[in-house]
Amino acid sequence: MIFAAGLGTRMGALTANRPKPLLTVAGRTLLDRALAVAEAAGADPVVVNVHHHADQIRAHLEGRAVRIADETATLLETGGGLRAARPLLGPGPVWTLNSDAVWTGPNPLRRLAAAWRPGMEALLLLVPLSRARAHRGSGDFAIGADGRLVRGGGFVYTGAQIVRPEGLDRIPEAAFSLNRLWDAALGRGGVFGLVHAGEWCDVGRPEGLEAAETLLRREGDPADVA
Repeated sequence: MIFAAGLGTRMGALTANRPKPLLTVAGRTLLDRALAVAEAAGADPVVVNVHHHADQIRAHLEGRAVRIADETATLLETGGGLRAARPLLGPGPVWTLNSDAVWTGPNPLRRLAAAWRPGMEALLLLVPLSRARAHRGSGDFAIGADGRLVRGGGFVYTGAQIVRPEGLDRIPEAAFSLNRLWDAALGRGGVFGLVHAGEWCDVGRPEGLEAAETLLRREGDPADVA
């Protein structure tokens, strides 16, 4: 599932008349870049959720083999959005991918799939804070010797994961963050981390667009070799 329903408020005027996933980096929309990652990993089906300027995303995806999870009536956040999309996704575990990031290096979803093991409830792809381009704030997690995660520490969640979605059904609210699911699984020791081998840039704010283009000029654009 690719998350593309957010309001994009941190982008300011750039998202007043278009959704953040349709902003471009090095000539390609953020959404197309996320779709390329998913398609190269063999994701099937691919689901994209929509809310803000949903009509523009629908038009952009017309004719492509992508299923739409419609949140135009109510924005459900990441956890509620994933739960609502489960009928479109089929049985878990599932990949999820934020659309507001740019990657270099090996395909993030393929790496997660190669590292997924029985007993995991979630496997999150991380980067050390020193390689989190255009990211504001501190790290999200620390990684134990066995790969299990705890809150706090020097690693940043990149927006790519494999997760078992069944626990979403135990959360009563309609709209909620995936943090609710992770927190329950963290208490059971079921959340693991994998460090991305390439570079990553957060494109959640305007400065992230320039930082991402700089990164792709320096490291090479995966789109050029896809």
